[in-house]
Amino acid sequence: MNVRIEESWRKVLQTEFDKPYFELLTQYVRQAYQTRQCFPPAGLIFNAFDSCPFDQVKVVILGQDPYHDVGQAHGLCFSVNEGVAIPPSLQNIYKEIHRDLGTPIPRSGNLQRWADQGVLLLNATLTVEAHQPGSHQGKGWEELTDAAIEALNRDREHVVFMLWGSYAQRKGKFIDRRKHLVLQTSHPSPLSVYRGFDGCGHFSAANNYLVKNGITPIQW
Repeated sequence: MNVRIEESWRKVLQTEFDKPYFELLTQYVRQAYQTRQCFPPAGLIFNAFDSCPFDQVKVVILGQDPYHDVGQAHGLCFSVNEGVAIPPSLQNIYKEIHRDLGTPIPRSGNLQRWADQGVLLLNATLTVEAHQPGSHQGKGWEELTDAAIEALNRDREHVVFMLWGSYAQRKGKFIDRRKHLVLQTSHPSPLSVYRGFDGCGHFSAANNYLVKNGITPIQW
């Protein structure tokens, strides 16, 4: 199947696009977008990949679902469009960056600036029905995003994987810790931020690792 996605990722994922599950997934998503309100906008479903070519990925942050309220999701996990109120999990991420690095807390929740620097902001499921969290889980997206993570693990070196919460940790359990840096703690949600995310120091740890390996750090 010919999928409109950034060219380096198309080459990496083409074998997935040719599998039967992806054809079924495409049919499901197409029908869902035609008959129900879904997010993100169709042209931004692959925004995480389009914004961060395969060879430029420095850091991977794994989310679960796109935001499911109007105007929020634009294809990058934890990120919201300009002018949208910053969600609680992202507020906690910003607070930890401020505590860890001393940088000012941004007024915008749009994380495109991270993606442009090499942060792959990847949700496990790339689409969702309005006001129905988890509605597109189990349809095939997880296989595709697993394949993307496997390719980074196999073909790249010195990538930082930030796995926040049990879901992300299960999804990244196979990552080779000898080739990459894996940072794990609780999810930044208000329900679990106190279980380890607060004070985790992941952002300075990521940058220190990148610099140590001759890679330009992220301006968080």
